[in-house]
Amino acid sequence: MKALYRKYRPKSLKEVIGQEKVTDILENSIKNKTFSHAYLFTGPRGTGKTSVARIFAHEINDFSYEIEDNYVDIIEIDAASNTGVDNIRDLKERASVAPTKGQYKVYIIDEVHMLSKSAFNALLKILEEPPKHVIFLLATTDIQKVPITITSRVQKLVFSLAAKDIMTAYLKNICEKEKINIEDEALSIIVNRGGGSFRDSLSLLDQISNLSKDKITKGLVEKSLGLPQDELIKNLLISYNEGNLEEISKNLKTILNTGVKPETLAEAIINIILDNPKPELLDLLSKLPDVKSPFPEAKLLLAFTTVYDNRPNFGPKTVNYQPKIASLVNQNLPKTQDTTTENFQKPQITGKKDMQGNSLKKANDNSNSSPKPAETMLDSKPNTTNFTWENFTNNIKSKLLKPQIEKCHYIIENNSLKLYPTANGSLKILSSPNNIKSIKKYLPDNYDFYVLDIKEYPKNDPAKNEKLNKINDIMGETQEVENDGEIPF
Repeated sequence: MKALYRKYRPKSLKEVIGQEKVTDILENSIKNKTFSHAYLFTGPRGTGKTSVARIFAHEINDFSYEIEDNYVDIIEIDAASNTGVDNIRDLKERASVAPTKGQYKVYIIDEVHMLSKSAFNALLKILEEPPKHVIFLLATTDIQKVPITITSRVQKLVFSLAAKDIMTAYLKNICEKEKINIEDEALSIIVNRGGGSFRDSLSLLDQISNLSKDKITKGLVEKSLGLPQDELIKNLLISYNEGNLEEISKNLKTILNTGVKPETLAEAIINIILDNPKPELLDLLSKLPDVKSPFPEAKLLLAFTTVYDNRPNFGPKTVNYQPKIASLVNQNLPKTQDTTTENFQKPQITGKKDMQGNSLKKANDNSNSSPKPAETMLDSKPNTTNFTWENFTNNIKSKLLKPQIEKCHYIIENNSLKLYPTANGSLKILSSPNNIKSIKKYLPDNYDFYVLDIKEYPKNDPAKNEKLNKINDIMGETQEVENDGEIPF
């Protein structure tokens, strides 16, 4: 029994599906009997390049076409196994001989990009002065490896991957002819896995067609192809959005323990994101194409955790650095409602004294001074009177947002809150539309909210300077470190 991709290989240009831009040009050439001396068919694998080349070669000479036929005037060469200059020189000698039955001697050179440099040079000489009775049909999946001296002397025709709706209709038609009983969801998996390649899609359909005498279900196809289940991927993405490293690791192990390869999982998630792109998943999308040998499992875990390297418990540890003055406080400073510019912390007495006999103070470690989250969510929106930075950060429950916000510089004034993240990762996370929407839940109704670059943080803010002057009165002259929020290590 023939494989489906061979059984349903087109035998005329009219039977070719999804490549109308190419077949229309070739049909016009046949109709008008105007042929180029050389054509270059380029595009992804399984899109019909070799099939169209064979059909065109036969129609040029008015030969009838059957898959198994063999005409002496149509010569196929696999460049992958005939890469040397001697092969091309032999071709040149044979090309000088006139055709036997047809009007043209047609050479089909598949995977032409595999030729060696010297072989390309020999081919170039033939293309520069081709015999009138010779037509070259070159095919490649990697046109970048074909020298421009070759591509500039041929007519280039680009093949494209089939759209999902075209491929779905094509496979449904074959399923009806072959009496393959398959669910639409199962067929959709084949279409996605085939990636627009007719040969790959038909090979997959052939592979799963014998899974069941009854209807072939989505579950059977997933198990047969070693694909992750939708529910497992959903749980993985939820743990990613929540920033939960423990759950990410757990969900990854669960999926990989079912026999799914890391590369397969990465490909499945890429397709999910491309079908429904969301801002919070774009960083993940940028990492997943790197999941391949060697160490694909490690690269997969890295893809899910690298973007969180500024969150607690994620990735390499980073120093939570703020300018020196931001971590000092004078207990005697008056507290104000809406002009707070820094998250000051209570100093510790070290027991050491300066030259004037004054006690030296040391800032608390930021990592131990953050307020604990509230036990319950807010029952209602906070009002303007009760809104303070402490209440705001205490009420935030999100494990994703809370640590990012607590590391920000901020300004509260004129019924607005402005956050200045000190790291690019925090800026990206807090600026996403979904996270902005979540943060606004913890603000009064009449409050505006902004996430701004640390470079825009006022260096000469009056309120901050007033506090700095009072601290200087107590501690002696201090110096503020200006480094635009970068970690000084």
